[in-house]
Amino acid sequence: MHTPTIGLFGTCGGSKWRDAFIAEYENKGIQYFNPQVDDWKPELAQIEASHLANDEIILFPVTDETYGTGSLAESGFSILQALKNLNREFIIFIAPGLQEHLVKENPVCAKESLRARKLVNAHLAEIKLDNVHVCSNLDEMLAKSLELVNVDISR
Repeated sequence: MHTPTIGLFGTCGGSKWRDAFIAEYENKGIQYFNPQVDDWKPELAQIEASHLANDEIILFPVTDETYGTGSLAESGFSILQALKNLNREFIIFIAPGLQEHLVKENPVCAKESLRARKLVNAHLAEIKLDNVHVCSNLDEMLAKSLELVNVDISR
């Protein structure tokens, strides 16, 4: 039986959200792709794009610890992939707010990020696809990914 690969996309930078996921996946022998590396190089872009286009389960959290401009934009590409291939699963979490220090550091970026988060969450609420799972927090996201690995995702 083929074990699906879980792509850990979404918030990068100094974020540690992946740590708990990776620990759980390694403990259970689940394959994953982690695009967050210490020394990112342009040639890694194609590898990331391939995983985003092909991994059976895609996680896409945009946490409150970054403005998330790039990740918010990429979330739309995830939905496009979900429409193109109903045999893949997409788990999305967009934190509705930002950490207070980000709001204080750059109010203009914060305002745009909060607006984009509101828009993305509103659009996600309207998507009615069986392979798109919108979560309200990271714990729910981890639980959903584990649930999906234990079911036959080839519909």
